Amino acid sequence: MSMLTPPGMGGQYRITGDKYPRMRRPRRRGRLVLAAVASVTALGLLGWGTLQLVDLFTGGGDQASAAGSKAECAKKAAPAAASPSPAALPKPGVITVNVFNATPVSGLAKKTADELKKRGFKIGDVGNATKEYDKKVKGAGILLGPSASLDTSLPVVGARVSGAERRTDAGRKGAEVDLILGTSFKKLASEAEAEKALGVLVSARAAAAGAKKGC
Repeated sequence: MSMLTPPGMGGQYRITGDKYPRMRRPRRRGRLVLAAVASVTALGLLGWGTLQLVDLFTGGGDQASAAGSKAECAKKAAPAAASPSPAALPKPGVITVNVFNATPVSGLAKKTADELKKRGFKIGDVGNATKEYDKKVKGAGILLGPSASLDTSLPVVGARVSGAERRTDAGRKGAEVDLILGTSFKKLASEAEAEKALGVLVSARAAAAGAKKGC
């Protein structure tokens, strides 16, 4: 055995010439690979979480805002569904009009009632206005009806009486409309003028309905 051979090491580790035994343990490459995989996974999760946060404060927020806008639009459109549509305007044949004269001109109520009857309206009471209105209506007249008539009967009759004021009475019963002729009233508007006025009203309602749907 050579003097350079450490004790306990047989001939397998005999030192000859310039070669020495390798005493260091081999590197454990498995641990390095595992650590690298864990690092990549952690970075991937961190990146995914960052993207989720970005989406939340940008695109995700926009989607939530859009959803909220649609919900708000639906709430606004709900009351409109209860309102009468332009096509719901009644025909003259289903409207009963009471005509009262609040002017000094004798026979004006009957003359106006006869003209309305020729145009298809049903006629109820005809005569002088009550003391509440007699000689006190300065304009073309007053149209008075129940609350439900505001967007139905009143516009149809009003199209024939240009400039008439429209009023409703929540406690009024029935569907009849009162036409109280004022001191400025001369005659009914022509049917051509009335139809034109109603056409403008229908177009305005249709545009408003379309705007609510689009929201």
